[in-house]
Amino acid sequence: MASFQVLLPVAVLAGFVGAMSGLGGGVVLVPALTLLGVDIKHAIAVSMLCIIATSSSSASTYARRHIANLKVGAFLEMFTILGALAGASITLAISPEPLYVVFGLVLLGSWVALWLAQRQTQHESAQDRFSRWLELDGSYPDSALGQTIDYRARRAYLGGAVMFGAGIIAGLLGIGAGAVNVLTQDLIMGLPPKVSTTTSNLIIGVTALAGTSVYLAAGLINPSLAAPVILGVALGAYLGSRLLVRLTNQAIRRLFLFILLILAAEMIVRGIKGA
Repeated sequence: MASFQVLLPVAVLAGFVGAMSGLGGGVVLVPALTLLGVDIKHAIAVSMLCIIATSSSSASTYARRHIANLKVGAFLEMFTILGALAGASITLAISPEPLYVVFGLVLLGSWVALWLAQRQTQHESAQDRFSRWLELDGSYPDSALGQTIDYRARRAYLGGAVMFGAGIIAGLLGIGAGAVNVLTQDLIMGLPPKVSTTTSNLIIGVTALAGTSVYLAAGLINPSLAAPVILGVALGAYLGSRLLVRLTNQAIRRLFLFILLILAAEMIVRGIKGA
């Protein structure tokens, strides 16, 4: 296994990427750990544990600044928790390599959809009755624009169904599935990028907690591996959350598009090569 000096900077980078993009850090951590000689299932298990650290470090900052929407997060978490339990159980039983390719293709399609969406003029549509009943609306102070942004979530019923699938991906691959979280809140529910990214950081922590319980019971979490990685991820997440609030929604969207494209290519290549 790699030394503390090698694991710590890798974990810091993973936490930074996770907090800045809402992806959870596993997109960097799992591939890096496997390249360092860690078994893929142990890497997935410790990544799930570290996602909790990423979420705890960054989500608290976003909650204090009133950017993350706690109501949206609480609603969607109900679905991701169930999915994470199912996904982690599947990982223990089968090899995940083919799913890397499937997930990579899904992310690639999501990248195209999000890229097309940002080129179109955004318009406010009416909030449906179910989302209004759940009171899934809010506002946040945008430091970059110097004003308060009001918004209303839509299609919560569809968002919940998609987030169950996101939970399965999270538990299965140990990457947080923040990409699906952000896309669901952005494209389906109509939330601003800052809200979807910060709320995703909140959701992935609770989702990872559910998946980690399965891996912990199976004995796949190595304490000597987890300790330096958690420390680095927490530090990177803190730094990323401090920077995010100073960026514009457009900058965050561009960063997310870039990371999503890299993630899609990496997943497809690893799946074809047999991880």
